[in-house]
Amino acid sequence: MQEDSILLVDKPAGMTSFGVVARVRRRLSQQLGKKAKVGHTGTLDPFATGLMIIVTGKECRNAMQYSKLDKEYEATFELGKTSSTGDLEGELTLVSDRIPGEEEIRAALTKFTGVIRQRPPIYSAIKINGQRAYKLARKGEVVDMPEREVTVFSLELIEYAYPDVRIRTHVSSGTYIRTLGEDIGNVLGTGAYTRELRRTKVADNSVEQALPLTNYSQGQ
Repeated sequence: MQEDSILLVDKPAGMTSFGVVARVRRRLSQQLGKKAKVGHTGTLDPFATGLMIIVTGKECRNAMQYSKLDKEYEATFELGKTSSTGDLEGELTLVSDRIPGEEEIRAALTKFTGVIRQRPPIYSAIKINGQRAYKLARKGEVVDMPEREVTVFSLELIEYAYPDVRIRTHVSSGTYIRTLGEDIGNVLGTGAYTRELRRTKVADNSVEQALPLTNYSQGQ
């Protein structure tokens, strides 16, 4: 690892983005013999895996420009249930046992390509009046999340085997895949939540170019 650089990390499941930064900072600080400046360029939910761009030293000044880049994801939506957080970490509620056909799934996906409006999940890192939305939600406070305009450049069905819908999507910065899954479930009338999520690309940076977190945190 070097100071003033970017690192491509393949984030493991079960860890926060801040946890990834802390591990990299600790290892880089050991190498430099001083406290290193390390940041990320966009969070990934704890349950999610995949590409994170980590910036160090003077490159931290450019963190915002990386966060504004388009992204690609692969995700699995489970039909028939909703989640209080939009993912498998929330409280699940059974909605419907109806089994949509594949053509119905494909038709629903077409409704969410192009410029769309979506309401980000209350369990997100977006700031509301200076506080993270997820912190307010955990306190039981009512969180009013304003809708935003985002762009879904492509939304492809990889596989459908009820209750699982596997998709690949290329989206603009600020698009929430958890919300996309919920909205698709609403259109189908079945409900849905995101059970698996993997970020595969950020602009031209691919997860195939990334190294596991252990390579950075253990100095290999």
